[in-house]
Amino acid sequence: MAVIAILIDDMFEDVEYTTPAKAFREAGHSLVHLGLKKGAEVKGKKEGTVVAIDLETGSADPAAFDALFIPGGYSPDRLRAHKEPVVFARAFMETQKPLFLICHAPQLLISARVLEGRKLTGWKSVAVDIKNAGAEYIDAPVVIDGNMVSSRGPKDLPQFLNTCVEMLSKH
Repeated sequence: MAVIAILIDDMFEDVEYTTPAKAFREAGHSLVHLGLKKGAEVKGKKEGTVVAIDLETGSADPAAFDALFIPGGYSPDRLRAHKEPVVFARAFMETQKPLFLICHAPQLLISARVLEGRKLTGWKSVAVDIKNAGAEYIDAPVVIDGNMVSSRGPKDLPQFLNTCVEMLSKH
């Protein structure tokens, strides 16, 4: 089964992490949590869900993972303030492996400058940022553009997860 990298930091949207993580595990996939410091614990913004960082982003090799998942909340904005997560996201995009984004996750890819010409969705407050990055914003529950699956937020989780799990089964 797939090894999924999860790029995460403090203030992630709890349900946008916990629900996908559970679905990925139930489908037989393994998860590796990437963050700013190995061994650190990051917490969700609403429910305080605790996630331990397995591997520092700066020492992670995109080739070692079958997919990348970036949950929303404030986590993507916090991550993009650091070089290593931005470099990792850019390098992962070059692999053409499945990439799953929800809510504010596109912020990290905007900073990585890899969205030009792509189609995606995200939380409504990042729509202008997505457009300014040269991408087409589509207001839909799920948008698939090649290897990338994006979704707007928590209410779209069922459709998002079905699409992500299906994509993983094909790779």
